[in-house]
Amino acid sequence: MADPLYELLVPYFETSVSSRPLPRVQDHITTKYLNRLSTLPLSSLTTSEPQSLAQSSHSTLISLQSLSARSNSAIVASSDHLSSLRTSLPHLAAEAESLRNEIPKLDEQAVRFTEKYTRSQENEVLDRRKRALLMARNVDRLSDVLNLPTLLSSTISSATAQAASNTTTYASALDLHSHIKRLHLLYPDSALVRSIFRQTELAMREMTANLISSLRAQNIKLAAAMRTIGWLRRVAPELANGSGTAANKEGILGALFLVCRLATLTSMLSALEPLRDLADQETVIRLTESTSISVAKKMKSGNEAWSGGQQTERYLKRYVEIFREQSFAIVSMFRSIFPAGAEASAAEDLGMRFRPVGLKSVASPPLKGADKQHQDDPLAPLPSALTTFPLHLIGLLEETLRIYLPNVRDRSSRESLLTQVLYCAGSLGRLGGDFSLVLADLGRGEDEGGGDGGEGNDLEWVEVMKKHRVLAGKLESLANGGSGKERGKGVAGGRAVSPNEVRSP
Repeated sequence: MADPLYELLVPYFETSVSSRPLPRVQDHITTKYLNRLSTLPLSSLTTSEPQSLAQSSHSTLISLQSLSARSNSAIVASSDHLSSLRTSLPHLAAEAESLRNEIPKLDEQAVRFTEKYTRSQENEVLDRRKRALLMARNVDRLSDVLNLPTLLSSTISSATAQAASNTTTYASALDLHSHIKRLHLLYPDSALVRSIFRQTELAMREMTANLISSLRAQNIKLAAAMRTIGWLRRVAPELANGSGTAANKEGILGALFLVCRLATLTSMLSALEPLRDLADQETVIRLTESTSISVAKKMKSGNEAWSGGQQTERYLKRYVEIFREQSFAIVSMFRSIFPAGAEASAAEDLGMRFRPVGLKSVASPPLKGADKQHQDDPLAPLPSALTTFPLHLIGLLEETLRIYLPNVRDRSSRESLLTQVLYCAGSLGRLGGDFSLVLADLGRGEDEGGGDGGEGNDLEWVEVMKKHRVLAGKLESLANGGSGKERGKGVAGGRAVSPNEVRSP
């Protein structure tokens, strides 16, 4: 029905003055409208259909105006692109042809790159890339390793500031050092590890110096000294390597400990310098008066005695007190820290080396052939440092007493000083270093410098020795719960030493 109706309307289309193209019968919209017209009555075609068409035309016009206002820029851009499409399409075709021509070259370069940077062959660029990637993956570990010297230095500084009693800090420093040493053993060819190891060695030298300085503390305790020696054995094992003999198991650490404690004793005695200056002044006065003829005659006749020596007495009492405390502490601490072979070697060598001082000692048993040959060998291992250290201490005390004891002429003051020295000798004698017989030579040296007869000084020494032993016997009897008088008499009668016995070599 639509085709005949379309044919009827075609003349009206051709006579229209509109420039729009004619609608085609195959158009879906045209076909739909023609089918709708065939269903309308004839009266509608002349009355309501023109109004409907006008209304639809007006709605369409409004929609087109709204669309053109809303999409003006897009429409203009589309129009511009459409106008340039004639030139763009040939250019796109030319570029596509060029890309197609370059594809064989690209494939050739890809094959060349694959052959050059293959993993089956060594390549410097790939090696650098691998190292860079490996470093990037392990940057945290490298940072930790690089911070090891700084961490070790800060740990040592913290331990030094908090004194040697802080065991945790020094133990942490030693653990860090052990870890760095393991790294150095595992990677000896690494320049980074070698640099860190060198910095660590410098820090450990500082720690060793700090530990040695801590051994010079005045009030160091046995536990702190033992910990310090233990740390030194770990930090500097070469110092702890002994010669293998029973008397020298402590190695160099024993001598180092004694030297540090001797330096402490010397510094404590040097603090008495003001009193020593006053004692030196009294020494000068005594020597000046002793060279004067008039004073010598007065002293010989006994009409006037030199009344000085109070400052010397103060100096010697303080000197002997410090000497007694420190010498006993040094030797006892040494025996506790280095017990191997110390007692046997010290007892044997002290008995042998008291002879050159002019003291009477118990004769040692004759040496066997091997022992005598070992003693005469100049390349033999050195004995323990403790064998000669007490002799050095006794020499210091003996020299001080020889210089300043003659200044004290008051009998009670001299006896008090000599008794104090005997207590000091007994204290050190508990450790094998009794030097009470040194007092026998003090009077003789004083006589040679000018003074009373030697017999009087010997008798003075004998009296002091008797009183001391009687008092020691009483104290021993009280300690044992026995009779103090009987024990004191027995000691005084059985252990008294005569001047003739003292003079015997």
